[in-house]
Amino acid sequence: MKLVTFTHQGVTRTGVVDGDQVVDVSVADGVPDEMLALLEGGDATLEAVRAAISGAPRLARDEVHLESPILRPPKILAIGVNYADHIAEAKDSGMQVPEHPVVFNKQSTSAHPPFDPFHLPRASHVLDYEGELGVVIGKRCRHVPRERAEEVIAGYTVVNDVTVRDWQLRTPTWTMGKSFDTHCPMGPWILTADEFGDPHTHDIKTWVNGELRQSSNTKNLVHDCFGLVEHLSTSFTLEPGDVIATGTPGGVGIAMKPPKLLVEGDLVRIAIDGLGEIENGVVAEPEGTVRIG
Repeated sequence: MKLVTFTHQGVTRTGVVDGDQVVDVSVADGVPDEMLALLEGGDATLEAVRAAISGAPRLARDEVHLESPILRPPKILAIGVNYADHIAEAKDSGMQVPEHPVVFNKQSTSAHPPFDPFHLPRASHVLDYEGELGVVIGKRCRHVPRERAEEVIAGYTVVNDVTVRDWQLRTPTWTMGKSFDTHCPMGPWILTADEFGDPHTHDIKTWVNGELRQSSNTKNLVHDCFGLVEHLSTSFTLEPGDVIATGTPGGVGIAMKPPKLLVEGDLVRIAIDGLGEIENGVVAEPEGTVRIG
C-alpha cells in the first residue's frame, strides 16, 4: 500500500494512493486520521486500512495536497558517508569507509511535503541536495537483531537530505547544517515493506533542472537498512514513525568540479525505482518568519 497524509478542503487526514486516486480510508472504523497513530496501531490497523480501500471515498490526486507522510516524525535519524561512490568523491577530504555507521539527527521540524519548495536560507547560500532511501519504523523496538529487522519496518519513502554545507562543516557534529526548516522533503508516500520487497536492489537517481546528478543502487549501501536498524536500536528505542535516511550516493553538488550548489529557482527530483519520486523547487526563505510564543 501507498500510505499518504493528504489535505483536502482544509482538512488533513490519512489515505492510500490507488492509481490516480487517493482513497480516504480515515473514514473507516479503526483507521486513524493521523499517520503516527495509524503506524502505532501496528498490523491490526494496517489490516483495517486494507479492508477499507474497496469501499472508502475516493478523490482525484490533483484534488488533494500531499503532505509529508509523517507530519512530525518522532525522530529523523540520518546516516553519513554510506555509499562507496560518495566516499570516493570526497577522497580529497580524507574520508574513509566507516567501520560503524555515521549517525546524526535532522530535527523533526525539517520534515516537508514531497512536492512543496524548500528554502534557500537567509543564513547561507551553500545549499546542496542528497537523494536517499528512507526507512520508516512501524513497531516500538529495542535490541533488534539484524535477522528480525524486517519485522519492525513499516515501509519506505524517498528523502532529500537537504544540507547547508558551511553550517554542516563548521563543527564536528552535523545537526545544525542538516536541520533547517523545510530541509527534509519526503514522500510521496510510505510504500509498505511487503510491496517494496528487498530494499537493497533499487536504483536511486537525482536530477537538478533535468540534469542527472546522482545515479546508484541501494545495493551499494555500506551499512544496509537491516544493519542500521540493529545498530540504532542497540542504543535507543525506535518508535513507530521514526525515519532513517540511509545515506546518499555520489554526485552531490559540493563535490562537483566546480561545485554546483542549489540556487533559487532550481528544481530537484529524486526517484527510487519501485518506490516513487519527489520533486521540490528552491525558493528564498521568506522574510518575516520570526515566531515567538
